[in-house]
Amino acid sequence: MDYRIILYIVFGILPSLAWLAYYLRKDLHPESKRMIFKVFLFGVAVTLPVFFVQIGLKILLDRMGAGGIVYSLIYWFLIIALSEEFFKYLVVKAGVLSSREFDEPVDAMIYMVVIALGFAAIENILYLFPPIDQMNTISFGVLVNRTVVISFVRFIGSTFLHTLCSATIGYFLALSICEAKKKKILLILGIFISVALHGLYNFSIMTIGGPLKIIIPVAILVFLAFFVISGFEKLKKIKSICKI
Repeated sequence: MDYRIILYIVFGILPSLAWLAYYLRKDLHPESKRMIFKVFLFGVAVTLPVFFVQIGLKILLDRMGAGGIVYSLIYWFLIIALSEEFFKYLVVKAGVLSSREFDEPVDAMIYMVVIALGFAAIENILYLFPPIDQMNTISFGVLVNRTVVISFVRFIGSTFLHTLCSATIGYFLALSICEAKKKKILLILGIFISVALHGLYNFSIMTIGGPLKIIIPVAILVFLAFFVISGFEKLKKIKSICKI
């Protein structure tokens, strides 16, 4: 295997593994390594259908003839953010909630994070590949420097965002399990908040200019970080009898 491919894989996965180590410490009753690995692979696998859905929706959007700000809003909020967050939620709902290892409310946040990290790992690897016209001309030193910088930026940015948005859905998913009468409202609220902030993060980085290009993404990460930390602490206090 080409050493460049190995480099991309290693540095693409490293941000996910680093955040995984951090989040697993939030669980007072750790899940089995086998289950964590399985769910991580679920996150890896779901990237493929998400990719095809996004491609298909983008083709439809292009055919609609929307332009400017409308095009950007639809693309970043609905095509990218909604498809990614909704598919990650569906995987946890279909492949995790019925598991015997899902035995306490905080597990909803843990497994949503693990799914997100599997998804982010593949996304990171793909982002590390240089443009086709540069693949065979870029020097080894430049290649390594480029790979390390991109990996670090995505560690503190996109990978972190994926964990926070998915953890937010996990928090509301846990609440919906404990409060059956508000189940639909809580799930919709969790997905809405996650998609809205995920979309705004991408939109601000890719579309907005000036200081707001940095201020908005940083503000979103800080807000979500505090929300998720608080969510973990609240769910730890809820009895496991809340489980489905």
